[in-house]
Amino acid sequence: MTKIIGLTGGIASGKSTVTKIIRESGFKVIDADQVVHKLQAKGGKLYQALLEWLGPEILDADGELDRPKLSQMIFANPDNMKTSARLQNSIIRQELACQRDQLKQTEEIFFMDIPLLIEEKYIKWFDEIWLVFVDKEKQLQRLMARNNYSREEAELRLSHQMPLTDKKSFASLIIDNNGDLITLKEQMSNVLQRL
Repeated sequence: MTKIIGLTGGIASGKSTVTKIIRESGFKVIDADQVVHKLQAKGGKLYQALLEWLGPEILDADGELDRPKLSQMIFANPDNMKTSARLQNSIIRQELACQRDQLKQTEEIFFMDIPLLIEEKYIKWFDEIWLVFVDKEKQLQRLMARNNYSREEAELRLSHQMPLTDKKSFASLIIDNNGDLITLKEQMSNVLQRL
């Protein structure tokens, strides 16, 4: 029977780095963010749904989604966040389920990197849930550096997410990413060898 491990965390927690390490170790990973980007590409199912909802002002000069503008429109308004989640969730869930079912045919163990795994109720899909954990202050600093956000902007983004401390109770394994890359790689090597 196939073992499916859900990987989650928060913005700027280091999930992408952990996903890269897992892939480099030979495991397949379905990345929900990549799936969403594909669905949001010009002509994709999410592209069409967002265009119908918010109108052409969300497009750039080339007719592609203007992601920063779209993000700003959604995060600035709690009602827009709810509508966006409702609109996008069924399309994303359907595509993730399709990719999951395909990998179940060929892999003994694989991972799914889903940032909102807990919030969007994907928990039952997985045999294990791994949480990439980082202290809130470190998360804020990484987010400010990575996205060139002010502290206020970074705090606003984090306020819209379930705190990582609250996600701990759902995790089978907590990956501590408060240290440096070498420490993270050693930790991941030990964990992956046990699979």
